[in-house]
Amino acid sequence: MKKFLRYLGLGLLSTFLTATPGLGAERISFFYPPFGEFYLPVDSLELFAKEGKIDEDFSFYASRATPQQLAQLRELLQQRFNLTPTLVSQVTYSPIGEKVVRRLGELLLTESRNNGFYAIRASLILAAADQEGLTVVNLLRKFPSNTIRVNFTEGLRIVEDLSQLLKQKDEVVAFIQKEAIAQAANSTIDFSQQPDLRSPGKFRWQKTSLELNDIRRNRRLPIDIYLPATQNSELKTPPFPLIVISHGLASDRSTFVYLAEHLASYGFAVAVLEHPGSNAERIQLYFAGLAGPPDAAEFINRPLDIKYLLNELQRLEKSDPTLQGKLNFQQVGAIGQSFGGYTVLTLAGAKINFQQLRQDCNPNNSLFNLSLFLQCQATELPLRNYELQDDRIKVIIAINPIDSSILGEGGVSQIKVPVMLVAGSQDIFAPPVFEQIRPFTWLSDSNKYLALIENATHFSAIGESSSQNSVLPVPPALLGPDRTAAYSYLKALSVAFLETHLLNRPEYRSYLQPSYATFISKEPLNLSILQSLSAVQLNQVWNGSNPQSTKPPNPQPTATRAISF
Repeated sequence: MKKFLRYLGLGLLSTFLTATPGLGAERISFFYPPFGEFYLPVDSLELFAKEGKIDEDFSFYASRATPQQLAQLRELLQQRFNLTPTLVSQVTYSPIGEKVVRRLGELLLTESRNNGFYAIRASLILAAADQEGLTVVNLLRKFPSNTIRVNFTEGLRIVEDLSQLLKQKDEVVAFIQKEAIAQAANSTIDFSQQPDLRSPGKFRWQKTSLELNDIRRNRRLPIDIYLPATQNSELKTPPFPLIVISHGLASDRSTFVYLAEHLASYGFAVAVLEHPGSNAERIQLYFAGLAGPPDAAEFINRPLDIKYLLNELQRLEKSDPTLQGKLNFQQVGAIGQSFGGYTVLTLAGAKINFQQLRQDCNPNNSLFNLSLFLQCQATELPLRNYELQDDRIKVIIAINPIDSSILGEGGVSQIKVPVMLVAGSQDIFAPPVFEQIRPFTWLSDSNKYLALIENATHFSAIGESSSQNSVLPVPPALLGPDRTAAYSYLKALSVAFLETHLLNRPEYRSYLQPSYATFISKEPLNLSILQSLSAVQLNQVWNGSNPQSTKPPNPQPTATRAISF
């Protein structure tokens, strides 16, 4: 997003070029009162993109940019987006895609000053089908109008709002880091002398795969189960505590293999499932035109998938030799990312907040919280009190969850189990302040933790994709810095959190303190941990004032006995 702001030096022209690839046909026009109407020929952009030359028409705009900004703009103009016309068509004809494009159409108007929705969609599909592929310049050439008119007044408002939001977000991140550093300074623990929870534990493990069939809901659930081996009598003995992992939209059960294997090495049984209505396979079929888009029922089916999984495992644990006597259903935890983060929050007791949804989604005017386009789908659900909580789940970890509207304060505040929320400061799909930091202040249980990873994106916690599980090509800029450090944070924090609050082993509490985050932190993905942040403090930071620092609730003692695996 900081790179996005640097583009703004080119004026409103480059704002729209970086915000969306569709801009015009033969020329781009925008009216800037009181100075009148300005034009830029598409030929000028094409010449700049292909040869790096700045002609007389483009020089007016280029003179207002730095060489670095011009280089970034040219790189964007040359970028080819490897999207098939079928994929582009399916996305832009989906309910969410239509809402996004129609919102953009309020900014990018046709020559007759109408909403550019149909023109944008058509040009995207035509450019993707063209031999040259989907590039900015080729998309401009496919726009079905001689001129595209930029809604300059609306554009300026969006730029100003975005700049203000990014400034406020950075101030919140800085405050959390400052608070964490101040609290870490009081620690006397030498973590170099403690076991390194980032490294694998002492358990060997075995992977078992099976497929469950929920006939009542017509849902087939592929499952991978990672079971600790029991040869070493000095380690934990079965039954093992059970952890369920829920993936995000368009992902699958390979997304968190690294975390499942790590937890199994510490003596946790881990069940990783796929949600058939929103997994990678379903999205691939949808993009190929062989299935419909994910629908609102997924907000109900996902937590029900995990309820069904637990029911079936309890049944199989009594008869299947592989599982018999191996699973402890009195010690169950859940981990989820993005849509999976929402899933585990509901299982922990958060209820769908239809009142908040109506307030935020009718209409949804946000361009700065992309997750709202997904959350607002839930307005299509029948209005009722859905019973999604599962009392077997005693703790949860929600990574980049989406929850601000579909759950809201009324839903999140109902959670009564220990929770860890993980946020990335550069997450543009589930923005950290709206989706994790503010919801953290809504949690009522004192055993709550906020882990903030600076410069992390929505994809920083996700395992490396392969050709088999990569549904959408994600540009490197959206992936963020090398993800290795983020993986190590999640490995260590999940072990510490689960050992402390699921297995009641207080000697692991020290790993949940800000000082441990400081110890393992690696630039540029610096890690901060807080256990206390009030809504008053957050509002003060958001509004530009200086809040008072607070001590963590119930300061935790250092380790009281040696940790053993």
